[in-house]
Amino acid sequence: MRVLIVKTSSLGDLIHTLPAVTDAAAAIPGIRFDWVVEEAFAEIPAAHPAVARVIPIALRRWRKAWKRASRKAPAFGSRGEIPAFLKNLRQENYDLIIDAQGLMFKSALVAVLARGPRAGYDRRSARDPWVALTYTRRYPVLREQHAIKRVRQLFAQALNYKLPETAPEYGLNLDTQTRRETPHLLLLHGTTWPSKHWPESYWAELILLAIRQGLAVRLPWGGDAERQRAERLAAGHPMVQVLPQMGLAELMQALRCAVGVIGLDSGLSHLAAALAVPGVTIYGATRQDLTGVTGAWHQNLAATFPCAPCLKRHCGYTGESSVQPACYEQLTPAVVWECFRKQVQWKAV
Repeated sequence: MRVLIVKTSSLGDLIHTLPAVTDAAAAIPGIRFDWVVEEAFAEIPAAHPAVARVIPIALRRWRKAWKRASRKAPAFGSRGEIPAFLKNLRQENYDLIIDAQGLMFKSALVAVLARGPRAGYDRRSARDPWVALTYTRRYPVLREQHAIKRVRQLFAQALNYKLPETAPEYGLNLDTQTRRETPHLLLLHGTTWPSKHWPESYWAELILLAIRQGLAVRLPWGGDAERQRAERLAAGHPMVQVLPQMGLAELMQALRCAVGVIGLDSGLSHLAAALAVPGVTIYGATRQDLTGVTGAWHQNLAATFPCAPCLKRHCGYTGESSVQPACYEQLTPAVVWECFRKQVQWKAV
């Protein structure tokens, strides 16, 4: 059986889909998946043994230059980049196409362009209810539950197997031969919304707690603002290293080399859990019950504050607070550090 998965982004959403692929591979012998994914995240589905072919798409780039992507280019023979993608997408006649994203312009239209019957959430279950009109098979899945559960339920219904009661298994091919390095902690300080950022002064205090225990610190970054913050945090600390800019494959290797991670609500925190790296993830404005990091060695710390989780990009709290965003006032470095120590059992250091 050959199935096409359409879930293009983001990094966290892709991680949430992996356990459903593992479920299906265990339930249906011989099933193979192809996966349409944003080009920047192609390494994620490629690392799952049940995924036979990754079909990169560049929607984020194409939105800025549709005409250029449609023109003929030497790299794509007689075709442009978009026509070449469509040819790649349509070369297989699939037994089933599963739109695991449920968004009209991000996934549903891609599914329509592929060859085969289409399945997805019904109109009450999808984020965009209109996408249900594009499917030949529609399935109800309760929205008020964790994203991983939702995708596992969708796949079980669409592929007609009993939903496993076991904990999620991401199924990534783990490279156990990691480089030998000084035991270190990886701090995943970058995220998207301003309301999800932990105060920089807290990161600085957390670094001191790690150094006092003899633990080195590594700081990855993904943009100029993150690089500048990392450089400020590392200044004056020989045991703190700002990592060079890395692609996703290099970040996966860096995660595997760490004794643990402390991070925010971001795709990298989800990736760390999928790679079985022990760690702690800090939640303030967002709901950890719906999109929380899930892993055997991972712990989520959610803010307990009157307006948390607010689900807003910017903190709107106007009362007195010692930090911003205000909801992190009780999630101090000492609290996070103690949770981390227990999570990694600290014998690794």
